Amino acid sequence: MSYVPLSGLSLRDIEYVVAVDDLRNFSRAAERCGVSQAGLSEQVRKLEQLLDVTLFERSRRHVAPTPDGERLLALGREVLAAARNLLEVARAHTGPMEGPLRLGVIPTLGPYYIPGLLPRLREHYPSLSLRLRENMTDTLVHALRNSELDVALMALPAPSDALECAPLFEESFLAVFPSTHELAHKPKLSLSQLGRPDLLLLEDGHCLRDQALSICPTVPRQGEQRLASSLEMLWYMIGAGEGFSLIPQIALRNRADFEDLITVRTLPEPEARRTIGLIWRASDPRAQVFREFAAYLRSITPEHCHTCS
Repeated sequence: MSYVPLSGLSLRDIEYVVAVDDLRNFSRAAERCGVSQAGLSEQVRKLEQLLDVTLFERSRRHVAPTPDGERLLALGREVLAAARNLLEVARAHTGPMEGPLRLGVIPTLGPYYIPGLLPRLREHYPSLSLRLRENMTDTLVHALRNSELDVALMALPAPSDALECAPLFEESFLAVFPSTHELAHKPKLSLSQLGRPDLLLLEDGHCLRDQALSICPTVPRQGEQRLASSLEMLWYMIGAGEGFSLIPQIALRNRADFEDLITVRTLPEPEARRTIGLIWRASDPRAQVFREFAAYLRSITPEHCHTCS
């Protein structure tokens, strides 16, 4: 095979076309990549000229890869993963927990855990530069697999054999009711009493929704529950008297403004809890560094949570 120079091919251009494939939209792809839409479109066009292949079928309302484009985009993803792995191997030799760290976190944990964590990390890892990303579990797992994240904080178990996880802490679920709710002041409360139509849930995609459904054995059929788009909205719906829900312990901090509106009850069952862990790719050469990072996170477990062994 004759030598083919690579001078016209850049990783950045491959990132552009992968972003277009992910989002199926040039405007959103440009926003993700931090460039103008015109600039991204021009680079995609130049890459198509270089490869002598039309990567995308375009119309005003539709962007999709061509058959040739699908094959080349799959190779492009492999190239980007290999390039990121090269950087990770290099960073593994620059010292533990130095430089940028791309950290993902689920929405039902981030706003309540990260604020207290940041000053501790700044003190303990002064050379660390965090790049935070909040999203739902499936999206974070996808980003980890594609080397778009280094580590992620999420509820265990991790939904992939390609990922390694280190349990950090367990936190209880608490039943939070409007103060006038009939279950709010019962002498004894158990999970078996919570499978009711007024159990408020998060929308599909939130792991907290799945956990609530798994531990409440008699939840009515799908479609009868009121849904919230976020844990914060769930609080507001409870305060407004729309129903009750299961809230993780860490999210109860700084809720003085709800004191007159809600009643918080503990649950006796051991399954009424979740385990939070640190997740990374099993193939990442920094695995030992991440295990040590997890050990440090366990040493600063949030108040009222139980440190994993």
